[in-house]
Amino acid sequence: MTEQVRAEMVANVLEVVAAAGTEVAEGDTIVLLESMKMEIPVLCEGSGTVTEIAVKPGDVIQAGDLIAVID
Repeated sequence: MTEQVRAEMVANVLEVVAAAGTEVAEGDTIVLLESMKMEIPVLCEGSGTVTEIAVKPGDVIQAGDLIAVID
């Protein structure tokens, strides 16, 4: 099952933790966002392999923007 990880709010991408090809488990951090001076980890909802990272550090993302794809 493919999981598309999408942004829940407007934020800056602070750090990309997982790269394409990385095996992840439920609860692992994929990227770290910053909004209103708070660091917000974006977590996996299931296990799998990251097939795409759609953001890079410094990007400004909007609610609903694609962050990553996990198979």
